[in-house]
Amino acid sequence: MKTFPMFLKMAGRRVAIIGGGEQAAQKTRLVLKTEAKIEVLAEQLEPELEALEASGKVDLHQSAAPEHFRDTALVFVATGCPGADAAWHARAKAEGALVNVVDRPDLCDAMTPSIVDRDPVVVAIGTEGTAPVLARQIKTRVEEVLEPRLGDLAALAGRLRAEVARQLPQSARRPFWRWVFGGEPRRLFASGAEREAMRLIKSAIAEKSAPDQKHGFVSIVGAGPEPDLMTLRGVQRLQEADVIFYDEQVGTETLELARRDAERVFTGTIPGTTPWPQERIVALILAAARQGQRVVRLSANAPDALHLRSEIARLQAAELAYEIVPGVSPQPAERQVASG
Repeated sequence: MKTFPMFLKMAGRRVAIIGGGEQAAQKTRLVLKTEAKIEVLAEQLEPELEALEASGKVDLHQSAAPEHFRDTALVFVATGCPGADAAWHARAKAEGALVNVVDRPDLCDAMTPSIVDRDPVVVAIGTEGTAPVLARQIKTRVEEVLEPRLGDLAALAGRLRAEVARQLPQSARRPFWRWVFGGEPRRLFASGAEREAMRLIKSAIAEKSAPDQKHGFVSIVGAGPEPDLMTLRGVQRLQEADVIFYDEQVGTETLELARRDAERVFTGTIPGTTPWPQERIVALILAAARQGQRVVRLSANAPDALHLRSEIARLQAAELAYEIVPGVSPQPAERQVASG
C-alpha cells in the first residue's frame, strides 16, 4: 500500500476548505457528517455554502492567514483553478497542514474515499486515486449488502458494551457479539422489529450467554491450491474463527484472509522435527470446540483425504457440530482456436 487507511477523530477539530464553488460544496457536505468545525476560505460562495454560512454550520473567512492552516485536522483545496490550487497547496503545506487537493492525487497527503455511511458503521473504499469509478462501483455493492438499520444496531451495541463487560466473562463476549451481529437480533433489527431484538439481547445478557455460544463449531475448510479458489463461505469462516489449524500446504496469502487475532496452530512438519501425531491434532480440535470456540480446520486436501475422514469421524463420535466447506477445484484453462 502506498497509502495507509485510518479513521481520524474529528470532534471539535478544525477543517479548512479553500474555495467557494461546487467542488468546495461537495467537500463541505462530506465533512458536515462529522463533528468537525468547518472554516471556508473564499471571497464568494455559491448558494449552498451561503445558506450553510448563514445557518452557522460553517465559518466564512474571505482572506487567509497562517493560523487558518495550523492545528487543522485537514485542509481541502477546491478552488477549481489548477494554478490557484497549487499555490494554496504550497501555502498550507508551509504551515504543516495535512492537505487534500481535489482531483490532484499528486498534491494529496490524504485521499478522500468512497464512503458507505451506516453511522457509526462506516466503510471507506479507496484506490489511491487510481480508479475512482471502480471505488464507486464497489461502494454500490457494499450498499446493497449492509441493511439501512445496521448503524442503529451498532449504536445499541455501543450503549450495552459496558453492561456486557460487567455481566459476561471475557471468554463469552466475542461469541455473544457474534450472535448479536450474525444471528436473530440482527435479522429482527433489519426487519424493523427493534423492540424484539432488544428484548432478546437483554435476556441473553441476563443469562450471561448467547443462545448459540455454549457449544463450539468446527468448519473443515478446503483452502484450494490458490487463495482465489476458496469459496466465499470459506473466507467467511476464516473471518469468524477463534482458532485455525493449518499445515505447510496452506500458503501465507490464504492465512491473510483470516481474522488477525484468531489463534493459529501450525500442524505441519518442520524440517528436522517429528511430525505431529494425528491423534494430537484431533484432540486439540475437540478441546477447542468443547470450550465453545469457532474452529477452522484449514486444509489444501479434499475432505475425503484419509486424515480428514478420521477427524470427521471423531467429531461425529463426540457429537460436536461441524460442517465441510470444500474449496473450488481448478479447471484446466481452455484454449480457444480462431476459426478460418
